[in-house]
Amino acid sequence: MKRPVLGSLLLSSTDPERLSTWYVSALEPEEKTHVNGYQVLKFGEFFLFIDTRTDVADKNPEPGRVILNFDVEDARAVVTRMEQAGVRWLAELEDRDGSLFATAIDPDGNYIQIIQLSGKEM
Repeated sequence: MKRPVLGSLLLSSTDPERLSTWYVSALEPEEKTHVNGYQVLKFGEFFLFIDTRTDVADKNPEPGRVILNFDVEDARAVVTRMEQAGVRWLAELEDRDGSLFATAIDPDGNYIQIIQLSGKEM
């Protein structure tokens, strides 16, 4: 029997168009499509679904509960791109023993972590 694979995440918003536009501008997904009313962004083999819901607030009250981690090859370039998209930082780019980390806050208040591993951890 095939084991389960985590292939996507649904990110709900009161303004999915604004949120999707931010992710496209800040993180440049491989693909952006609309499927059955969802905005679907493809990052590698992972899909980020963005949809509207009436049972969520405008801002995430507990953003530390789930953090989206994006592995990147060039953290400095991604940080520059995110800053051009008007990002707010929870934690600016930091070198941790050769690996680079930064934590951004998306327009709905969710935390987005940018990670460039040095290769030592592998």
